[in-house]
Amino acid sequence: MATDESSGLEPLLTELSTRFTGLPVDQIDDEIERGLRLLVEFLGTDRSTLSEFSPDGKGFAHVAAWARPGLAVYLTEDVQTELPWYHAQVARGETLRFERFPDDLPAEAVLEQEMVRRNGLKSSLTVPIAVGGRHVCVLATGAIREFRTWPDQVVDRMRLIGQILASGLHRKRVETELRAAVTAVEGARNELELRLDEIRQLKDRLESENVYLRTEIRRESGFDTIVGQSPAILGVLARIAQVAPTDSSVLLLGETGTGKELLARAIHDRSSRRSAPLVTVNCAALPPSLIESELFGHERGAFTGATGTRAGRFELADRGTVFLDEIGELSADLQVKLLRFLQHGEFERVGSAHIRRVDVRIVAATNRDLAQAMADGAFRKDLYFRLSVFPIQVPPLRDRREDIPLLVWAYISRRQAKLRRRIERVPKRAMDALIAYAWPGNVRELENVIERALILSTGSALHVEELLNVGAHSPAGQPALERLDDVQRAHIRRVLEACGWKIDGTGHAAEKLGLNPSTLRSWMERLGITRPARDA
Repeated sequence: MATDESSGLEPLLTELSTRFTGLPVDQIDDEIERGLRLLVEFLGTDRSTLSEFSPDGKGFAHVAAWARPGLAVYLTEDVQTELPWYHAQVARGETLRFERFPDDLPAEAVLEQEMVRRNGLKSSLTVPIAVGGRHVCVLATGAIREFRTWPDQVVDRMRLIGQILASGLHRKRVETELRAAVTAVEGARNELELRLDEIRQLKDRLESENVYLRTEIRRESGFDTIVGQSPAILGVLARIAQVAPTDSSVLLLGETGTGKELLARAIHDRSSRRSAPLVTVNCAALPPSLIESELFGHERGAFTGATGTRAGRFELADRGTVFLDEIGELSADLQVKLLRFLQHGEFERVGSAHIRRVDVRIVAATNRDLAQAMADGAFRKDLYFRLSVFPIQVPPLRDRREDIPLLVWAYISRRQAKLRRRIERVPKRAMDALIAYAWPGNVRELENVIERALILSTGSALHVEELLNVGAHSPAGQPALERLDDVQRAHIRRVLEACGWKIDGTGHAAEKLGLNPSTLRSWMERLGITRPARDA
């Protein structure tokens, strides 16, 4: 392979996904051909082809191909006639790995043997690409200069690349269909209103299809609960795919509400420990007097109220994973005991001198600046280095705004049935407001806003502008643009005033914003928000 698989996959997937995002439809063919070239260079093969299945799924035809300079591309619209045995296998969804032509071909593959000899092909790999249980594309690559082997890792990477290219083909098809509908409307002005309504319905259907396709692709990749196709989130998922099969400790770093617990679940579900429990401990939610007992368990009579023996979270997670959320809030004495456990895999229940051993993997998360905490002496350096074997920076929502429409529809789909709502569209003005908003509480705040909007929306359209308080609109009808800091400052101040400037506690500002109190205080300090003297 021309490039090391583990180091080459992440940038290749990120680059392909980034270039297809927002790409004009008339440039998709060129970008697909470029993707085929990158595939050949990544795998160290000599040529590649992309085919598309017919709507009935019974056959497929080549739609794009690329070959190294000096070699002829193999591009035909009638694969079934030219390569009947090959076509039949692939149409049934078979992945074909040929490592040594023509020896690997069966006797009945007569035309295929002739093609192999004619082209000098030594090895080839063909991977059908399925989305939502239906085969949509076929990605193939071949080697002419040398014989090749095709391990499972290569097949998996081919499938991921094929899903990105399939998404590009799908978008080209539906946008071409939409353009055709618009052209038809312009040619029939006497039926303009009727046709515009049909186009809106078509556009909503196509948008729903796109959301469904992206969701199915994510499910095929094993990340079905995580919504997003931005380069930022795909980079995070690529790193998770790399570290999940190992037993290394992972440290998730990012602001409150960015979905760190969901990512911890993804790491556990893709690991060899997935059949054992994932046990979560919120280090900030438990009182310091109880957290040691929660982590390590206690014996009867170990302290007032300990009326029986209780196993701790580490024992419950034996052979599984422990997710330590808000690890930066752990007290100094608990940091020492946790470090001992990480070093030796052993601990003692509270009130017991008996040493116990368990086999668990640690995934930790924090929204604190641990480097500053270490400098201040509030967090142990040796514990940090034990936890951060593989750190992953989780992006805030403002750094992945292109994912907001996908997240909005995901939350609508998830909640509308329980709330007895049926939302069929999100007006452009509302979606633009959601994309422009600063989201200091990240995806958690977005989910809360969508749920409130569902409750307040009585028709088929979702309205959110009043919830976000976007402000005045320009004569052109576009939302007035404000500095992000100004939007954040105004929103946080409104919530604080509504809560009487109370930050901590149930129903107060931090909870309403979906933030930890310490995070909210940091935002207030950065944005210069202080309580007026008359309210103090």
